Amino acid sequence: MPGDAEPQSAPSAIVPMFPLPGVVLFPGTMMPLHIFEPRYRQMIEDSLDGPGRIVMGTILEGHQSELGGAPPVHAIAGLGEIMRHDRLPDGRFLILLAGLARVRLQEVESDRLYRKVEVTPLAEVEPDAADAFALRADLIDAIRARTAEPIELPDELALSQLADLLLLRLELTASELLPLFSITDIAERAQRALALHVSRPKPPK
Repeated sequence: MPGDAEPQSAPSAIVPMFPLPGVVLFPGTMMPLHIFEPRYRQMIEDSLDGPGRIVMGTILEGHQSELGGAPPVHAIAGLGEIMRHDRLPDGRFLILLAGLARVRLQEVESDRLYRKVEVTPLAEVEPDAADAFALRADLIDAIRARTAEPIELPDELALSQLADLLLLRLELTASELLPLFSITDIAERAQRALALHVSRPKPPK
């Protein structure tokens, strides 16, 4: 896929992976999670004793029934950091995960109950100034058209975040969203999101 893997922006690291079906963690978003399985309780315990970072792996379509095992996940995912946690009396956790970056995954051997992956952050390809100016205006119009309430979009909001925000407003299925999430060429991702916006009926306000 054009623009979806190179160049790499930072060294790789080994982090825990929390695989779920139909879930994609975007950079700059917040995701609340309820952690109740023993292996993922261990994952959170270990994470809180370390950097506090985990990957949200998206289980591939057709493998949702394999949650108890090790279902395959999409090769590109969202790396997150635990911003807040509540430890419940029975050992469960409520956490708030902040999306940090798109990363490429390579599963590695784990000595814990949960799976681990080597993650390599992916650098995004910025458009030139003229394209960015036009795309920003179109993205803002599209986001507002798909938002029931008035929404503030600060001038400093990155073009990449605007493209992601429109993708989220389109309410796509995971199988539709993952190929778009994986595009690191910002102009291409924005153009694909705008094309879908035009082709799909807008929700009533």
